[in-house]
Amino acid sequence: MLPLVTAILADSYWDRYSTIMVSSLLYVMGLVGLTLWALLCAWMPASSLFIPLYLISIGQGGYNPSLQAFGADQLEIDDDLPCSREEEKTNKKSLFFQWWYFGVCSGSLLGNSIMSYIQDTLGWGLGFAIPTGAMAMSVACFSCGARFYVHKQLKINTRPEESMVQSLKVAAKNILNQKLHLPSRDDDVAQLELQEQPLKDDFNCSKSLETNLATVDEPPPVTKTILRLLPIWTMLLMFAVIFQQPATFFTKQGMVMKRNIGKFVIPPAMLQSSITISIILLMPLYDRLIIPFLRVFTRDEKGITVLQRIGIGMCLSIVGMVVAALVESKRLEIIMKEGSVESQARNTQLSIFWLLPQYILLGISDVFTVVGMQEFFYTRVPATMRTIGIALYLSVFGVGSFLGALLISVVELTTSAKGKNHGWFSDDARESRLDDYYWFLALLSSISFLIFVNLCRYYDDASAK
Repeated sequence: MLPLVTAILADSYWDRYSTIMVSSLLYVMGLVGLTLWALLCAWMPASSLFIPLYLISIGQGGYNPSLQAFGADQLEIDDDLPCSREEEKTNKKSLFFQWWYFGVCSGSLLGNSIMSYIQDTLGWGLGFAIPTGAMAMSVACFSCGARFYVHKQLKINTRPEESMVQSLKVAAKNILNQKLHLPSRDDDVAQLELQEQPLKDDFNCSKSLETNLATVDEPPPVTKTILRLLPIWTMLLMFAVIFQQPATFFTKQGMVMKRNIGKFVIPPAMLQSSITISIILLMPLYDRLIIPFLRVFTRDEKGITVLQRIGIGMCLSIVGMVVAALVESKRLEIIMKEGSVESQARNTQLSIFWLLPQYILLGISDVFTVVGMQEFFYTRVPATMRTIGIALYLSVFGVGSFLGALLISVVELTTSAKGKNHGWFSDDARESRLDDYYWFLALLSSISFLIFVNLCRYYDDASAK
């Protein structure tokens, strides 16, 4: 969630390049500290581990949103181009976000496969030293190209954080007066009504909106845009909760399943690489295969809009949770038939490869939803707030992780309060009911998806800029 803070500073007082350099140095310092702690853990107090972890978090908080916004700036797309050329700009931005995510997943593939194996077999010290060196080299390479970059940092009189504070005061006043509501499809009074024309058109085709002063009862146009993004942002939180499952409960499932191929034992975390492999294989086919196929049904040159792309990914994530629930039910059924965990571990334990379908489904859903989220939040804010737009996208996963932890606490408290000694998350493989938890997540995600579809009626996404 730190990107929300650093993005405001980057767009208001700093510039994106300087933010990237400072935050990446903090990131490297945190990785160095983490490596040293792993090597000297026998002599280090446990509390000292938080220092490098916080340095990494602060570094990532400024590094992630600023780097992505700075990368999009390199396209050298003039935001003042006539509106007739908006389709060309949109296509370039869509391709950028697709290949950006392709690059991120290509790098994370090494972390989920080779690095997992090194950490499990050769030790955490070497496992942290390798990414530390890689990060330091990437920062050095990035700084070497400084004179070739496009530095696009627009300034306006009303700073974003001032606009946000003012709008929050107005929003609170409107709530008290019962005036705060989503725009109606038939309402043609407000300047930024999403049904009449896309938000980005308002910012690109009317320069006056960026400097227009807020009236007494209306928040500034910039922050009004952010407030109208919050309903979509909220409905994406359940997708973020599901996004956390491969690194948590999917891995826990893998730990109690058959993991050996001959003498080689598969680390459960390595199966996360199937998500990134799915993304890497599918991303190049998205424009070549998937979009032409979807054009047949939508009869739209773009195939699908950004919001439709997000919605398809949400549906696939729900299907992934249903498959995960069925696989976990199958695993429990085998355990019950075999009697004890020890006996079935030696004979008919379910193979870890049964988890592949749910990993792959979540990987495919990422191609649609994650890339769509990046483009949606980046293009629905004015040029002066692009870093904040990316921060909004990143904050979905930050808040989603907190929401997931809250759901686990509530479920554990509820399911263990029925006179039992354990709930759905028991450490005993015979007593845990992760399948019920997956069904629960699928239900909540379905509700979020239905609300998301209803909210999309208020957003003109025919050509998300």
